[in-house]
Amino acid sequence: MGLMKQFFSQTRKPEGFLGKIMLGTMNSGHAKMADWGMTHLSGTKTAQVIELGCGAGRNAGELLKRFPEAHVTAIDYSELSAESAAAYNQSAVQAGRCTVLQGDVSALAFPEGSFDLATAFETIYFWPGLEKCFAEVARVLKPDGTFLICNESDGEDQTAKKFEKIIDGMKCYTPEEIEAALKIAGFREVKSNHHPSKPWITVLAKK
Repeated sequence: MGLMKQFFSQTRKPEGFLGKIMLGTMNSGHAKMADWGMTHLSGTKTAQVIELGCGAGRNAGELLKRFPEAHVTAIDYSELSAESAAAYNQSAVQAGRCTVLQGDVSALAFPEGSFDLATAFETIYFWPGLEKCFAEVARVLKPDGTFLICNESDGEDQTAKKFEKIIDGMKCYTPEEIEAALKIAGFREVKSNHHPSKPWITVLAKK
């Protein structure tokens, strides 16, 4: 495997030295897209948030700011990512407002109806089966809970198509594919939004 392929493959599960470098780029590299995605949460009231695939932790920090009364649980499949996210949000962790865990989105270690809001920024490309994982998200959401998905790729842009060939296990989905999987998983209201000038998308679902 070439060095370039090894590096970009770290987006899936950051590990080791290359994983640390990748995590160093994530917070700033995805910030504008994530902030745009969060604008679709206006009016959402929440006490318990779960940030799925938290990466280096910046988006968990922004959710803490957006919902100052809420507790944010951030999880990531990568142990290195969880460590980075905990360090990034150290003050909130120490204050009891944020919990950071290593975890698997296909088998979330939480009781049914634990959260008001679930978010997934730039991560579902790597989830092991959308319908199964979305059903698990639905399980841990409360009735009327909200699930926000935000991706840089709309599943059709050529840049993402190139990365699909480089990164093993990566799959870029169209809004229609995401919406269909959410409905099968038990979400009743699903709405997608496409950025006016970029291939960015958000999909907002209600349980």
